[in-house]
Amino acid sequence: MAFRRSSTRGFKRTASLLNEQIRKAGESRGFAVSRLLTHWADIAGEDIASIARPVNVGYGRGGFGATLTVLTTGAQAPMLEMQKERLREKVNAVYGYNAISKVRITQTAPTGFAGGQAQFQYAPKVQDKPKPDSQDVAEAAKVATGVDNDDLRQALERLGRNVLSKQKTHGKGT
Repeated sequence: MAFRRSSTRGFKRTASLLNEQIRKAGESRGFAVSRLLTHWADIAGEDIASIARPVNVGYGRGGFGATLTVLTTGAQAPMLEMQKERLREKVNAVYGYNAISKVRITQTAPTGFAGGQAQFQYAPKVQDKPKPDSQDVAEAAKVATGVDNDDLRQALERLGRNVLSKQKTHGKGT
């Protein structure tokens, strides 16, 4: 029987190096299964993941079941409240047994203090900016004339084009 030689030459996959550290960090925050954090959208479903995220898994003194704390905005809390039992069943399916006995909903403001802001989805991709029209380019170049430093003049021209195009898009243009 021939043994297969490793083609990695002593290198390991990053995921295998970090698994233990991720597990320990997750357990310190109350997540015995880090998969709950890393695969939240798959576990809870896109509809719930878009309005909520897991914050903590707390174990009571009795040790009979844990409480999953989920963060959502105030406006979405009633919708999530109606889906608590379904969410609990989905999370327990990941654990493989009835680990979560209760789901607690915590609300946050969508705006305000930096710590209280909640973003439940990835930011959308920024669309390509439209090209400035030739009149804006000419006007920005006119404003930047007389500047001897090439880098500074180009930066002033870009700034001028951005300001002029922004004024037009917001209805403040001439």
